[in-house]
Amino acid sequence: MTTLFISDLHLCAERPEKLELFKTLLQGTARRAESLYILGDLFEAWAGDDDSTPPHGEIIAELAAYTRSGPRLFIMRGNRDYLISQKFTEKTGAQLLHDETPITLNGDRVLLMHGDTLCSEDVKYQVFRRIVNNIFSRNLFMLFPYALRSKIWHKIRGAAKKSAQNKSEYLIDVTQATVEKVMKKHDVLCLIHGHTHRQAVHEFKIDGKEAKRIVLGDWIQEDSVLVSDKDGFRLLRIDEYTACS
Repeated sequence: MTTLFISDLHLCAERPEKLELFKTLLQGTARRAESLYILGDLFEAWAGDDDSTPPHGEIIAELAAYTRSGPRLFIMRGNRDYLISQKFTEKTGAQLLHDETPITLNGDRVLLMHGDTLCSEDVKYQVFRRIVNNIFSRNLFMLFPYALRSKIWHKIRGAAKKSAQNKSEYLIDVTQATVEKVMKKHDVLCLIHGHTHRQAVHEFKIDGKEAKRIVLGDWIQEDSVLVSDKDGFRLLRIDEYTACS
């Protein structure tokens, strides 16, 4: 069976063509897959499960229609949408995954992550992440009225985006030592993640064994889907996947 992985779509009203591409995927060939995994940053910004900013309602409706059609849908929080919670999964039929989720794929253990915790050299970001991305902080933030919460969240995202533009390349990419540490922790030789927007397959060794790290591409400039089937892994553009399916 075919399993699909996507990440960092950053869907928003400013990129309507990406929303249409997402709908094309969900309404078309992705329905013949067994499972679809969205590994974070589905939305450009998400201020909570009551966030009705267009086109969020349309996206939720598409996801709900997709799960009703048969395939399983799994979603992981990203740094843009870490406020996704139970109400979102109830509306869409998705299963919410924790970061660092191992799965079995074609008989092998594979680790799934969003990827931001792998950028461990960026100490300031990691401190910020630990403060805001925990159950207590999320629950406290959700007590704020939606209008205030949305205003605060968009200000935080704007400041974070500006900060990222001034960071060195090594700060915004993963640290290999951290990659190997988390892979050893979960006893895996394959890691799939997004976040960095640097689509690639990196091969290396862990304790003398062949290992790989597959980085999903983003949908801001182009688009990307990782296809896993009996032939292994393939990183494709959406139109390539549609054409070969």
